[in-house]
Amino acid sequence: MAGSWAGSRRAFADAAQWFVQVAGRVGDRWDRAALGEWDVRALVGHTSRAFLTVEAYLGRPAAVVELGSPVDYYRAAGAIAGGPDVAQRGRDAGTALGPDPATAVAQIATRVLALVEDQDGTEPVTTIVGGMLLGDYLPTRTFELAVHTADLATALGEPVDVPGTAAAQALSIAAELAVARGDAGALLLALTGRAGLPPGFSVL
Repeated sequence: MAGSWAGSRRAFADAAQWFVQVAGRVGDRWDRAALGEWDVRALVGHTSRAFLTVEAYLGRPAAVVELGSPVDYYRAAGAIAGGPDVAQRGRDAGTALGPDPATAVAQIATRVLALVEDQDGTEPVTTIVGGMLLGDYLPTRTFELAVHTADLATALGEPVDVPGTAAAQALSIAAELAVARGDAGALLLALTGRAGLPPGFSVL
């Protein structure tokens, strides 16, 4: 499993709390442009899926564990990550949050955090790209919460204060992805101030 289960639960909970806090500061800016073709509501909707997929996948136990790490998950998901279905799911999820999205997000987070607390990380779940243990899947949800709450904070002009636990886990996944892609050198040079990253660089 990726890291300790207690550490992963803490990182997920801290990322969740940050997302709920930032979403609570949207006010009347739900139609503001946020990320690509998403407005703030769609971005918040997409980010809320970091909770909803945990809930849904726990309801679909996997018969076989096919993916053994967060990096395996992202490499398998790469082929579908940029498809039009992802953008539409974000818009649909935003609409589903109803007339008070901030309250809906807080309620979803509370429900899913309680659900995660009742697990031990060894539960096999059926993700969109194959079977995984929950302990390996949950860090991908922390990654999504950290990155997309940073997107949301940027769109709102809020500080990008990623909680340390979530930042450490997200950055660890990003570094492992860079190594897997053969991009570790470029990332190391950039992180140590020796060179900038190429335009459009991404570990995903």
